[in-house]
Amino acid sequence: MTQLTLAEIESVARAAHEGQTDKAGRPYAEHLRAVAEGVRARGGDDEQIAAAWLHDAVEDDALSRQWLREAALSRRTKDIVLAVTKRAGEPPEAYAARILAAPGALLVKEADLAHNADPARLAVLDAATRTRLTEKYARMRALLGLNGDTEVSDGD
Repeated sequence: MTQLTLAEIESVARAAHEGQTDKAGRPYAEHLRAVAEGVRARGGDDEQIAAAWLHDAVEDDALSRQWLREAALSRRTKDIVLAVTKRAGEPPEAYAARILAAPGALLVKEADLAHNADPARLAVLDAATRTRLTEKYARMRALLGLNGDTEVSDGD
């Protein structure tokens, strides 16, 4: 089976998230594009860029796990998408560990967090939401070792 091209994956992702908006009311596809471009700018390969387009599709129920399982995508792309898909009730530490264990997933999550934490995106939100999200993203960056500091606990 021939694998989907990046253009086909972009089309699938845009269609899957059609009508969805982000917290600021912008079309959700803008976030997907920004994450895909962020992965590309950070030196990501086509499998990671494909995963960036699809990174929220399963989590948001825009596409099913069965669709992902059967899609003409590389195993690595599928693994990255599943790694960055949050699970209900999952502790942030477990989520971060899964991302770190999946080759290529950290770069996708880094690009996702960078766009989520973009001051221009956050500026349009109310102060309480902005503060909550800023703290949430900073904590995830720390758990993933993306802060360049050594304050991350190993669980002891």
